[in-house]
Amino acid sequence: MEKIRNIAIIAHVDHGKTTLVDQLLKQSGTFRANQAISNEVRIMDSMDLEREKGITIRAKNASFHWKDYQVNIVDTPGHADFGGEVERVMKMVDGVLLVVDAHDGPQAQTKFVLKKALQNGSKVIVVINKIDRENARPHKVLDMVFELFLELHATDAQLDFPVVYASARDGFAMNEVGEKSDNMTPLFEAIVKHIPPPPKSNVTYFQMIASNLDYSDYLGRVAYGRIVSGRVSVGDTVVCIHKDGRRDRANVTALFGYKGMQKIELKHASAGDIVGLTGFEDVYIGETITDTEERLPLPFVDIDPPTITMGICINDGPLAGREGKLLTARQIRERLVRETRTNVSIIFSDTDVAGQFELQARGEMQIAILVEQMRREGFELLVSRPEVIFQRDEKGNLLEPIESVYVDVPTDNLGDILQSLANRKGTIVGMNHQPTTVTVEAEVPTRGLIGFETDLINCTKGLGIMSHLFKEYAPHKGDIPTRYNGVLVSMEQGVSMAYSLETIQERGRLFIGPQEDIYAGMIIGENARPDDMPVNPCKAKRLNNMRSSGDGKGITLAAPVVMTLERSLEYIGPDEYVEVTPKNLRLRKKILDANLRKRAAQAKTAVA
Repeated sequence: MEKIRNIAIIAHVDHGKTTLVDQLLKQSGTFRANQAISNEVRIMDSMDLEREKGITIRAKNASFHWKDYQVNIVDTPGHADFGGEVERVMKMVDGVLLVVDAHDGPQAQTKFVLKKALQNGSKVIVVINKIDRENARPHKVLDMVFELFLELHATDAQLDFPVVYASARDGFAMNEVGEKSDNMTPLFEAIVKHIPPPPKSNVTYFQMIASNLDYSDYLGRVAYGRIVSGRVSVGDTVVCIHKDGRRDRANVTALFGYKGMQKIELKHASAGDIVGLTGFEDVYIGETITDTEERLPLPFVDIDPPTITMGICINDGPLAGREGKLLTARQIRERLVRETRTNVSIIFSDTDVAGQFELQARGEMQIAILVEQMRREGFELLVSRPEVIFQRDEKGNLLEPIESVYVDVPTDNLGDILQSLANRKGTIVGMNHQPTTVTVEAEVPTRGLIGFETDLINCTKGLGIMSHLFKEYAPHKGDIPTRYNGVLVSMEQGVSMAYSLETIQERGRLFIGPQEDIYAGMIIGENARPDDMPVNPCKAKRLNNMRSSGDGKGITLAAPVVMTLERSLEYIGPDEYVEVTPKNLRLRKKILDANLRKRAAQAKTAVA
């Protein structure tokens, strides 16, 4: 155990965390020189979506040997919506590498993850990355990190943190700015010197906590965690102590460890090792696996609750089944159940209506990633607008989730952003002026954040940056207007025609182009006015043997607005769906028939 080091790597999005893991794996000799993977970048980002978006979504394990030490690494996500991945990982490690950009300094997500690490008593090594940037300001950033530690009430021992300066892209690290270095040796030395080995337990019997889950079609559920004490071998009989006190007995059918990034089978493992264990079909995050029924469960910190809920249902539109292979309620339900087996921060439930399901998650991005994965697997489904999860206090007062929001905007756009935050019932907590930008800290209801990122990008021409994390449940702040414009809704089914779109585009912005399949009730654009407008995009020019007055005049269409999945989910209203298929994203009304829609609206008004 003295030669084992268990570390997590934590950072804000895009601060170079995954690139740093690449260098540690490569420079420790994990890959052979002729191995293809040794030339790849961002090796740990194994999912297609991770590589496309440049973010880490799932926490992943890897391991390398340096000299005679074994270092187990867990790469954690940097986005707040995937915070559930971070919280459970902290139970497996004894120290963390806190990666901070040498210009940007610690951001909102850094604060969130560092808080979890300090609460867990982990030893922190600060890595100031991207030291090769022209505008790097390492000494200023170090001061900012120190202030962050003070703000999070770090102990004196935690405040005495070691610092390593690095350029993960160029593959070097150093203990002081200006030193000569061409490799990562100073960082390897810091890990071995400052991160403690796994703590020795005062008991000898086998204990471990399930901190991460995976699923294998052949072996069932795989529980990952660090062995706290004792040892375990394949074939041993062990007991899982569930959260409700139940105790299940099973045999260990397989044990997994890591060599580099490769999962390897083990015959046995002992205290301090991070392993995957199979044998229990129904084991969850935070449950204790031990040797006999008489043992007491190990303590585990619960993760933050989900704050967003969203409906998912089968595609019942006129174009259903043209592109996807997986369409039925049973197939969608099985896929959602499979997701909750490994993703601890998503909660799935059935509803009273057949073919409709409810998902609860940390944020709209987390659900958008899941829907995007399902879409690529061949599913067709309808997704409703994200809604926040309300709670009530002891007196019955309505409470809603509030988030701390950090927005970095150019000075010229500050007024517009402050106005937008005020409209969303945000409270400004602080402002920090830099030469060309301003960092605004605000407390905003989660409801108000739905769609805010799009407004920020439009307002600042893509230069604004925002991050947010859950703060608390607080009294309801009142109504927040969601969308100021109505939509253009198709009256007809058919194929869109450039002739009719040219006249419709005078009414607002189009979401579609010519020669696209359309159906009645589908949203084809945004109206310039606040109410919805029925339009006919399928009307073609009448052809006869007389020359018309408009002959010879070309049709000019503005480029349609292309909506991403996240943008679509933010945009739709409470009475609308996003239709997701492997090839298309369409916006539509929940009730396609215009007369039925009108009746439903009248009935709703009468009830109100």
